[in-house]
Amino acid sequence: MSHHWGYGPENGPQHWYKDFPIANGKRQSPVDIDTKAAVYDPALKPLHVSYEQATSKRIINNGHAFNVEFDDSQDKAVLKDGPLADTYRLVQFHFHWGSSDGQGSEHTVDKKQYSAELHLVHWNTKYGDFGKAVQHPDGLAVLGVFLKVGAAKPGLQKVVDALGSIKTKGKNATFTDFDPRGLLPASLDYWTYPGSLTTPPLLECVTWIVLREPISVSSEQMIKFRQLNFNKEGEKEELMVDNWRPVQPLYGRQVRSSFK
Repeated sequence: MSHHWGYGPENGPQHWYKDFPIANGKRQSPVDIDTKAAVYDPALKPLHVSYEQATSKRIINNGHAFNVEFDDSQDKAVLKDGPLADTYRLVQFHFHWGSSDGQGSEHTVDKKQYSAELHLVHWNTKYGDFGKAVQHPDGLAVLGVFLKVGAAKPGLQKVVDALGSIKTKGKNATFTDFDPRGLLPASLDYWTYPGSLTTPPLLECVTWIVLREPISVSSEQMIKFRQLNFNKEGEKEELMVDNWRPVQPLYGRQVRSSFK
């Protein structure tokens, strides 16, 4: 099984470079956001998130996390401005989380981890489709949102309620009428830097936009995440926890902030 990447001792992030040499590249993600080293850039515009027309389609357990997928055939749910020169379409979102509260985000802020991290994945419409977009340095824009344990997040409950139907790898369910705006914090202040996918193939095609303000999630909601399985139905149960990649070296990249 070792040729399949995952998060275990035999196939986890420390082994990914064997099949994906770019893992040791100079533009890898996630990174630690050192708030003292981040530079305020007055040229950065406010982020423009237009999710009013977002059309969710299905939710799937892919054996590494779960994805909520959207219709990206038109400009229905888009991200633009901020550090971006083009319009980017929402294709899916997923989360990374830990085995206990307080550890599980991929990006860290001043070396501190949050309980989970949401990634809303968008591709640059000038390239025509997702597959072509990932071949370019400005192909994707990923909006990262930290989750901090506290009060339940109402906007997340519909997702949590669907997890029971996709417990094991390969399971999927229809998932419509979901409004991703319910997953965003009040403030869209952000940090941004050039980086990569945080899962294989680790392509260096991502403009990262990490929001400063976390959203709240309840311990009960997080428990539902941790009841998912990495394994297929009928295989030995492996709970889906700690599906995060540790931070990578910055190699001279600059983290910029939209706020002072």
